[in-house]
Amino acid sequence: MAYKAIIAGASGLIGSNLLTILLQQQQYSEVVVLVRKALPIRHPKLVQLIINFDDLDKYANAINGHALFSCLGTTRSQTPDTDEYRKIDHDYPVKLAQLAKNGGVKHFHFISAIGADRSSANSYLKLKGEVEHDIEMIGIPVLHIYRPAILNGERNTSRPAEKIFNFIFDIVNPLLIGGLKKYQSIKAPVLAWAMYKKSLDDTEGTFIHTTDKIKQIK
Repeated sequence: MAYKAIIAGASGLIGSNLLTILLQQQQYSEVVVLVRKALPIRHPKLVQLIINFDDLDKYANAINGHALFSCLGTTRSQTPDTDEYRKIDHDYPVKLAQLAKNGGVKHFHFISAIGADRSSANSYLKLKGEVEHDIEMIGIPVLHIYRPAILNGERNTSRPAEKIFNFIFDIVNPLLIGGLKKYQSIKAPVLAWAMYKKSLDDTEGTFIHTTDKIKQIK
């Protein structure tokens, strides 16, 4: 059986790597990307939907198939407005999950962050925890939540602080052993590959993957 996948955030670090993988794999015959502007990519499997994420209901008929991968995200520096930031990091993924459930999508894959907890005193981790909870409450049969620490890879947008962290973690990673492995940095293609592999497993439930677990998925 060949599947249909939907990616929200296909222009970002993880989404772009995931898109490349899905287009190469025979298990997927159609890959729909929800984007604000067209990607400079052409492929027989690829369908690009140029959308306004504030009007996701208009595209409900296209949100069906096997798996939806939510790779959306922003930073405070990119989106300083608090309401807009919450909309991108919380409202859009939750709305996509609801539309996916309504459209019969069996899999939902969401990129969160290490330490996500809706009771956290840290506003970023609190928000990620809220998103995880709200998506889980929708009741999609197979929910995979990925909690990487530092993501390593080439982005389309400049994040100087992240580059510094990546350099530091290249040195620190070997020192993070045992229970500390989940705090290691992880390369974007490794996470994207894990998402693809888990999308082939129809075991129902909610599954949380930290960096140490993600790196074990082959």
